Amino acid sequence: VAKETGIGGTKIATWPLAEATLTKSPAEYRNTAIPLKSIYPDAEETVSEPTNHEEDHMAEEIKTSPPIDVEEIVKGAVAEALKMYESAQPKVKGGYDVSVTEDETDRSLKANPFTAAEFFQAVKMAEMYPGQEERRLLPFKATGLNEATPSQGGYLLPPQIAAGIHQNMWGVGSVLSRFNPIRVTGNSLTINAVDETSRADGSRMGGVRGYWLAEAAQKTASKPKFRQIELKLKKVAALCYATDELLADASALESWIGNEVPNELRFNVEAAIINGDGVGKPLGILQSGALKTVAKRTDASEIDAYDIGKMWAARLPGYTDYVWFVNPAIYPQLLNLTIGDMPVFAPSIRPDVPFGSLLGRPVIENEYCPNLGTAGDILLASPSAYALITKGGIEAASSIHIKFDYDETAFRFVYRVDGQPYYNAAITAYDAVNTVSPFVALSASS
Repeated sequence: VAKETGIGGTKIATWPLAEATLTKSPAEYRNTAIPLKSIYPDAEETVSEPTNHEEDHMAEEIKTSPPIDVEEIVKGAVAEALKMYESAQPKVKGGYDVSVTEDETDRSLKANPFTAAEFFQAVKMAEMYPGQEERRLLPFKATGLNEATPSQGGYLLPPQIAAGIHQNMWGVGSVLSRFNPIRVTGNSLTINAVDETSRADGSRMGGVRGYWLAEAAQKTASKPKFRQIELKLKKVAALCYATDELLADASALESWIGNEVPNELRFNVEAAIINGDGVGKPLGILQSGALKTVAKRTDASEIDAYDIGKMWAARLPGYTDYVWFVNPAIYPQLLNLTIGDMPVFAPSIRPDVPFGSLLGRPVIENEYCPNLGTAGDILLASPSAYALITKGGIEAASSIHIKFDYDETAFRFVYRVDGQPYYNAAITAYDAVNTVSPFVALSASS
């Protein structure tokens, strides 16, 4: 240590001990130098002003003394400060130490912790199956009433019920809306029709024949042939009971019954139009003698553009309202239909048009056409070639008298309809080789 003597005492000029400080001139001129030996345990408590001899001796002692471990001194000071801080903190009320007690949930989570995927899956399953939720989700810490355990308060939480009644949407009515029923005032209708089964000469209109004649040649008489289509109303009905208490407490139920139960009757009518056997119900297109079937060229489970072309060629010209009735299972086949690089089927891209088009005609998916690979899985039909009669719409009525002693109200729905194709057979074309019809189905492969 280099010191300088001046007015007011002696000051330290430089401090070469890097272990102690980085400052070479730490002392102001007002401070006096204190011998470093005073920090050793054997140093005297009272330090007097050193003499020149003592200063030389102290400098020699510093040179021969071991270096000071400043890090150990700092650690000891910190430890002592922490002890003093802890002793100064207030004691826990009651004199008890705070401890953490692990319950079953804590131990379970430590032994088998959730991954992110497992956690979200467990939450989903707990919502779907409340009685089988993952035990690691249960709040075992709750010792009193809680929401998770039904018997401890969970039953008391009222569930929130949405207004109305949700139901599946099946598109009931998409087929029936294509047909124009004839309203009748009685219970039957007789339709006079031309009995025509061939377009060959002498068979048109059932027997009318035209001739090319020379001047003054005699004409040959011919006459048409007629037949009658007899339609008599068939009845499809639905009956539903509901207690008076339920109707009073569930305000949406009666309205739902009145709006939705009639869809069951529409379903029955649509199914009969497509595939009815005519016994107590309308005669369906696929069961009528007017159906023209076209064999598939390829495997029964595949449909190609050639098959569609054959069906279109077999239609009876003149009708302009043709639609394609298809089972939804054939939709992937339609998407693959191409002629060269051009697609044949055009899916709908407009929200107001829920169907695509095939050769420019609507494609109506429905439940009534058979599955892919069965005759009739795709059907080209002209609704105006089908005779449909009805007494009107669906009749709805309710009565409290049927089960008056049970306090139940009966809801009755009745729909009276009948129908069959105007044609009783496919028509032989003028070439006497092919047959055509307003109803063409794709059958199994040839």
